[in-house]
Amino acid sequence: MSTTYRPNNPLDREREFTDNVESRESLGKAFEIIFLLGLLVGLFVLALLIFDISKDGLVRFFSPGFLTETPSRFPDQGGIRPAIIGSILLGITVILTAVPIGVGAALYLEEYAPKTWWTTIIEINISNLAGVPSIVYGLLGLGVFNYLLGFGPTLISGALTLSLLSLPVIIVTAREAIRSVPDSLRNASYGLGVTKWQTISSHVLPYAVPGILTGVIISVSRAIGDAASLIVVGAVSFLTFNPGLFQRFMALPIQIFSYITRPEPGFANAAAATIITLILLILTLNGIAIYVRQRFSID
Repeated sequence: MSTTYRPNNPLDREREFTDNVESRESLGKAFEIIFLLGLLVGLFVLALLIFDISKDGLVRFFSPGFLTETPSRFPDQGGIRPAIIGSILLGITVILTAVPIGVGAALYLEEYAPKTWWTTIIEINISNLAGVPSIVYGLLGLGVFNYLLGFGPTLISGALTLSLLSLPVIIVTAREAIRSVPDSLRNASYGLGVTKWQTISSHVLPYAVPGILTGVIISVSRAIGDAASLIVVGAVSFLTFNPGLFQRFMALPIQIFSYITRPEPGFANAAAATIITLILLILTLNGIAIYVRQRFSID
């Protein structure tokens, strides 16, 4: 028994295709609305937070001596100068320490390391380390930098601990940025007789700079705003001098924590003003990083 094949009616196929396009467009529009609502919720929460902090802290922020004096036991007196200097030194040290090591590790894993089982294990562990709580890094810094290396509860111990905290994020984002560089660019360079390092330094890294700096912005912002690891390492909440690398130190997150734990109402305003200072400091560092990213990016 034979069967004959009859093609579908072209009108039916056109109608089916039109219905499919309309359903997909409706589904896409629904997801677009959902994503827009998510963005609006995030912006609303951020605006509400900034409004609440500004309402409580702007007066104290602009009060004389708040940014230039040392702390006081009275809420309406003194300032946060040692904490500002400590946070700036922490941020600079983290950048100088974590960025070269993180980018170098990413370059080795992507460009030089053989694809073997042990490199796979290293990559998995690096990705897992990005999700480890910061207090665990604080305990590691306490054991290694404070006691094993003998630095004690100094600023360099806190900076190196924050560098460890930042390394996994920098490595992961730098690897993704390096991996996104087209292989055709590498092959064209090799075809001209250029060495591997010249190819990496002249072609791969310039194209990967925007992605690398994005990871640096994220990791350094997290490090500067972290308090748990610094508390474990030994940061203090009161200093009468500007901290150095090998001295006891303050940081803005520790100052905020100190203010909000005090019962006097005026310290809440001081904490809000310190939060404003921390936000401005992070925005300044991020602005510098974004400028560098735009300056050295290749279209």
